[in-house]
Amino acid sequence: MRYKMIAMDMDGTLLNNKKEITERTKKALKKANEKGINLVVCTGRIFTSALFYAKLIGTKAPIIASNGAYIREKDENKVIYKKCLEKEDAKKIISLAEENGFYPQVFTVDTIYSRKLIYSSKNYSLWNEQIPKEDRVNIEIVDDLYKVVDQNDILKIVVMSEELEKLFKLKSFIKDNIDVSVYSSLENNFEVMARGISKGNAVKILADFYKISPEEVICIGDNENDISMIQYAGLGVAMGNATEDLKLVADLVIDTNDNDGIAKFLEEYIL
Repeated sequence: MRYKMIAMDMDGTLLNNKKEITERTKKALKKANEKGINLVVCTGRIFTSALFYAKLIGTKAPIIASNGAYIREKDENKVIYKKCLEKEDAKKIISLAEENGFYPQVFTVDTIYSRKLIYSSKNYSLWNEQIPKEDRVNIEIVDDLYKVVDQNDILKIVVMSEELEKLFKLKSFIKDNIDVSVYSSLENNFEVMARGISKGNAVKILADFYKISPEEVICIGDNENDISMIQYAGLGVAMGNATEDLKLVADLVIDTNDNDGIAKFLEEYIL
C-alpha cells in the first residue's frame, strides 16, 4: 500500500519529553514529504502552537488543532473546518469545574483564558519564553470566564488537577449529562469540545478534502484523544509509551517518543 497521508499527534508522539522534534525525526519526515506524503500535525494544542512545530518539520499540509475542532491551512488564513462549543454548554463546564475547585482553561483559536496562571496557561507561558515573539500563544488572565464565552468562539475547555479521583468523577459526570465530546490527553486532565469533535473525524475531513481513502492514511498517537484517529486509519500506530487502551486498538506498536519512535517507523516502513 502506498500511503498518502500521515497524521501525527504532538505531545508524547512527535515531540520527545523535552518537547523537541529530534534531528533524526525531522530528517525522516522531510524524506517522507519528498515522497509526496502529506504530513499532518493533529493535536489537542492551540493552533498557534501547532503551527510553530509544523514549520519545524516543513509540512505544507493543513493543521488539525484543538482535538479536531479547528482545521486550517498552514500558510494561509483558510479555515477548512471549525466547530465551537455551544455557549450554554461552555458555561456549564466552567461552572461545574469551578464548583469543584478547579481552574478551567478556555481556548479560542488563538488565545487561552484562565482565572489564574496555572496548568495549561502556565505551561504555554513558560513555552512562550523560549520561542520568537511572533510564534507565541496569547494568554489572558481574566476575572470572568462567562464574559469570555459570550464574546468569543470557544473551541475547547481544559480541566487539569492532581486530585485525580475528583477530576475523573467530574469527567464522567460531564460525559453522562452534557452533549459534548470529552477526552483526556494527559493522565491529569480532560478536554471538552463540541459534540462530534474528535481527531478521527478531523482526519476523515482532511482525507476527504485531499480525496484520500482511509486505507491510504497512517495515524500515530499515544493517548485517549488519539484513539478515534487510530481506529479510522488504514494503519493505526501506537507509540511505545502509549496508554494500554490505545495500544489495544492499534495495528502496530513502535518505539517510544523519547527514543525516536516515529523516525524508526518511517525508516523501516515508509522510506
